[in-house]
Amino acid sequence: MSIAKRLILGLALCALALPKPAAAQTPATEDRAPLHVVTYIDVFPMFAADTAKALQDFAAASAKDPGFVRFDVLRDVDRTNHFAVTEVWRTRKEYEAHLGQAHTKQFRDKIQPGLGSPFDERLYHKLP
Repeated sequence: MSIAKRLILGLALCALALPKPAAAQTPATEDRAPLHVVTYIDVFPMFAADTAKALQDFAAASAKDPGFVRFDVLRDVDRTNHFAVTEVWRTRKEYEAHLGQAHTKQFRDKIQPGLGSPFDERLYHKLP
C-alpha cells in the first residue's frame, strides 16, 4: 500500500474515532421543552417605585396563567431603576399565550411611559 493511501486510511480512522457533536434539539423537542425567559427593564429613576409595584402585580397575575412554572423579579443593587425578570414556562406555546393575556398587555402599557430603553427580552432552553 502506498504512503498516500496509508495516510488517507489513517486520517479516515482518526476521524471515526473523534467524538461526535451532541445532537441539537429538534424543533419538536424544543416545543415541549421548558422555556426560560430573561427580560431586562430599565426605567427612568422617577418611575422606579411605580415599576416595582407594577412588576409585583404582574408576577402575581402571571402565576395564574396556564403553563406557569416560575416568575422572579430582581432589582439591581446599585441602580434601583433597573430590573430583571426571570420566568420559566412549561412550553413556548404557553408563554406565547401568556403574552396575549390582558394582564400582560396592561402591564406593558402601564410601564411604557417610564421606559428608559426598550424591553430586552431573551428566550432560552436549558442545555441537556
